Amino acid sequence: MTTLSSAPVAPLLARLFAEADANSPAQSPTFAGVTSEERGRMMRSKTDYRDFYAQLSDFALPVSREVGGLLYMLARATHARSIVEFGTSFGLSTLHLAAALRDNGGGRLITSEFEPGKLATAKANLAEGGLVDLVEFREGDALETLAVDLPETIDLVLLDGAKALYSDILDRVESRLRPGAILIADNADYCPDYLERVGNIANGYMSMPFSDEVELSIRLG
Repeated sequence: MTTLSSAPVAPLLARLFAEADANSPAQSPTFAGVTSEERGRMMRSKTDYRDFYAQLSDFALPVSREVGGLLYMLARATHARSIVEFGTSFGLSTLHLAAALRDNGGGRLITSEFEPGKLATAKANLAEGGLVDLVEFREGDALETLAVDLPETIDLVLLDGAKALYSDILDRVESRLRPGAILIADNADYCPDYLERVGNIANGYMSMPFSDEVELSIRLG
């Protein structure tokens, strides 16, 4: 058995995913009149993202169950001890990553979220899962919170916050990425400059789409 597949984490994740399924933005009156083109524009914007995500503060917006499993497996396979997450939300991906740290023997997961209510929910979920001791929660704009006090080396990075900022967040953490470090970027197609950057081997990365949702990259030595 693993931490991920055992109580209290497994039943907690099952409940949280079910709640997220039942309370999706597609069912919200706020977005009923918003076209897909307008949603795409807001997600690509480096100026409107705060307003856009503030409107989504009541929604978990989690990675899929499959991507959650992928996060756990990658963190275990790389024996990760140092993880950075951009975009905590309600902490579902955080639970997967912290479970991997627990099964790897410990470590530090730094996660950043600018919605205070979401961060409070995530802290409660990690405490319920018995994993809160592995997580350092940083509240505020990740362009600032992830620019200071990072580990000497980072084993894995999850990008799942404001999509337009992925390349800017990479600027903050890149110097700490160890050779072979894993980067997982959710909905990276909304940040073409990030895809261009990690897709060019001359920039020190190898990259490929894992699915329609996720870009999977490694830092070369």
